[in-house]
Amino acid sequence: MRILFLQDDFPPESLGGAGTVAFNLAQEFRKKGHQVYVICAVKDKDKAGQRIEEGLAVFRLYANYHERWRAYLGLYNPQIINQIKKLFSQIRPDIAHFHNVHYYLSYASLKIAKKYSRAVFLTAHDVMSFHYGKLIEFINPNNLSIPKTFNYRITPLKQIKRFKKRYNPLRNIIIRHYLKKANKIFPVSSALKEALKQNGIENTEVIYNGINADEWQIDDKLIDDFKKKYRLFNKKVIFMIGRLSDLKGGEKIIRAMEIVNQKIPEAVLMAAGDKQGYAQKMLSLAENKNIQLLLTGYLRRDELKAATRSSDLAVVPSICFDSFPTSNLEAMACQKPVIGTCFGGTPEIVLDNITGYIVNPFNIEKMAEKIIALLSDSQKAEQFGQAGYERVKRYFSLQEQAEKILKYYEQFLRGSLGSDPREGLTLKNPQEKYARPLN
Repeated sequence: MRILFLQDDFPPESLGGAGTVAFNLAQEFRKKGHQVYVICAVKDKDKAGQRIEEGLAVFRLYANYHERWRAYLGLYNPQIINQIKKLFSQIRPDIAHFHNVHYYLSYASLKIAKKYSRAVFLTAHDVMSFHYGKLIEFINPNNLSIPKTFNYRITPLKQIKRFKKRYNPLRNIIIRHYLKKANKIFPVSSALKEALKQNGIENTEVIYNGINADEWQIDDKLIDDFKKKYRLFNKKVIFMIGRLSDLKGGEKIIRAMEIVNQKIPEAVLMAAGDKQGYAQKMLSLAENKNIQLLLTGYLRRDELKAATRSSDLAVVPSICFDSFPTSNLEAMACQKPVIGTCFGGTPEIVLDNITGYIVNPFNIEKMAEKIIALLSDSQKAEQFGQAGYERVKRYFSLQEQAEKILKYYEQFLRGSLGSDPREGLTLKNPQEKYARPLN
């Protein structure tokens, strides 16, 4: 098959997880013998152009504009749309698979894909198809419990109130129109599927992101070198994985660490980030509370593996809808227990009291209690870490997720709408150890 991926940012220029997910899938399909092409955008004209990158034919198109126009140019971007049309007419792909295109490539490219491709798919990585940013409106910060259900419905009034002049009254209507060009939409979690449904977007099937757990096994010397570099020997290391921001729970984990350090003085919070922007706010807060906060700066992939392996546990304390943080999978692949947020897709990855703990990050005391429990009980931490590793290997492998997507490709290319393309790929026994129904 000729498969064309479309993603706003693509490694090594990628800024978020969607680009990495798209890259990993593209490589997996290439290894299976398919011809894979990629269209992405760059903000630097010097980086635009066509080249072969790690076996992939990558077309980097220049596009740049101020974020204030995203509600309009994210629908139809005249900077780039004719170039996309030209590439589609040349490649004539069997499959066009969209990832994040809400910024530069624009939703209008779905219409082009429908004309020049045999089948069109879109992986929904976030809530941007019905929202303008991070989804927080459904959260009541005063409710410290773990809610069983959530109201994700976003009204125009809520969006006007929050986004003011950036609000475009036709945006979501136009996006839903373009999404009808897709044969199927793949939300990356059941939570996201429900959020899409509540906001008028259906024709969805959940396909989780996957990773290759074997790639996260590294030499012990690299771990020792990392610990030596950052003076982590004889420390209890809590690794906050992911972008540093308030909505990712930066302030909440600092406050939890204040409680943790009263019980475990040698505990240190580690994060991969430079000492600028929000990280500076975290540093100031940590200093005021006498918390040990280690910022490693930007970490290359091998360094990230060493950092994760050097930690005692990972925390993902997002206070927004976090669709499917792959950092959970990465920590579990490194056999580390995870303390994760109850908001978004994390509870579908981390099994409470089996591979880690699910917490409401607004409940600072409870989050601190769970951190202390794992740091104080190495046997339980090891047990959780091993269970997480087995879970990733069994249910979140990159190969399995790629196979599920290929089944959909094949189904729609055959024109057969009656069969279930996931047949033989879903869990056979939901009661199996470490298992739960994934879809």
